[in-house]
Amino acid sequence: METNRSQLLPALSFRKKLVISVISLILFGGVITYAVYEATKATVTISIDGEEVTVQSHASTVAELMKEQEWEVQDYDFIEPGLDTEITGNLSVTWNQAKEVFVTIQGHEEPVWTTADDVEQLIKELNIDYREEHDLLSPALNEEITDRMNLIYESAFQVELTSDGEQHELWTTSTTVADFLERESVTLSELDRVEPALETRLDRESEIQVIRVEKVTDVVEESVAFGTVTRKDSELRSGREEVVQAGEEGKVNKHYEVVLEDGEEVSRELVKTETVKESKDRIVAVGTQPAPTVSRGSSSSSSSSSSSSSSSSSSSNGRTMTVTATAYTAGCSGCSGITATGINLNNNRNMKVIAVDPNVIPLGSRVHVEGYGEAIAGDTGGAIVGNKIDVHVPTKSDARAWGRRTVKITIIN
Repeated sequence: METNRSQLLPALSFRKKLVISVISLILFGGVITYAVYEATKATVTISIDGEEVTVQSHASTVAELMKEQEWEVQDYDFIEPGLDTEITGNLSVTWNQAKEVFVTIQGHEEPVWTTADDVEQLIKELNIDYREEHDLLSPALNEEITDRMNLIYESAFQVELTSDGEQHELWTTSTTVADFLERESVTLSELDRVEPALETRLDRESEIQVIRVEKVTDVVEESVAFGTVTRKDSELRSGREEVVQAGEEGKVNKHYEVVLEDGEEVSRELVKTETVKESKDRIVAVGTQPAPTVSRGSSSSSSSSSSSSSSSSSSSNGRTMTVTATAYTAGCSGCSGITATGINLNNNRNMKVIAVDPNVIPLGSRVHVEGYGEAIAGDTGGAIVGNKIDVHVPTKSDARAWGRRTVKITIIN
């Protein structure tokens, strides 16, 4: 037994060494194979949105490399060289991942995919003719593009503004008149008016007019004419008049609300009348004492006792004299329209009547007036004294046409 055991030990030792040798050989071969495999990989440097990553790969194309690295390339991404480029030796790849930007142009929004680095690059991609001094762009040109950012662009246009007496042509991106005035710092008072209306949408070549409206109070002093009052006076001879009280004009202040548009008056409304001074009537006393009668058939001796009777007796039929003649109407200032003998001239506008001095021409006489015709001496007047007469005419224009003239008159009876 001992002999067999001693023979077996060397055999087992040999086998063990053989196994170890085989395993070592296998491991060495694997290492060599791995080393060769690794040594044959291509080196690819990839710039991903500006950050470089270096990888070793047996991929034959850029597309296989991206798949191997589990990198998903979108349709809008920028990759250079292209996905179908073969990988040989060392290769540099640029990969810019596209970002979604919501672009609003003139109020219309649409999504845009871009690989631009900043806003300036993006608007060039979109062929936007941006005028920095007039157009609206938000955010600014140098702003970095981020995923799902909002970009707003509005193209400016010219608007004509007339305000406060001045006219301007201004660039704007405003959508309404109200927005435009706010951006231009044009303030409006409560009464100011704007054409077109504030809510009107603006377009190219719009014209905006700001009308400044004011309400002011204008106080105007006006005179109030006095009236004429006649009073009968039995102590005055019939046909005579005396002014008892001179008339005085009154005064009132009229308050007007005046509306001005750009300084020009467009409306005026009376809101209040204030009496400053009351007017005083002109009071005229009209005589009612009958004139003394003269007996035409009396003897010359009896008539010589008084100058009055002498004057009356000289008023015989056919006597002619020269007088100064003026004219009046029934509606003259201070006239009642009723003569001293009771003739209503208001109802008899065309009646031939003259005012006389009863001491010269007796009331009731029929008289022929040169240039006037036959008339009745039926009225008197305060200014008609001596050889003066006043002829009655229908209208004021007739009175002005008559004027003052010297005429011959003949007392008919």
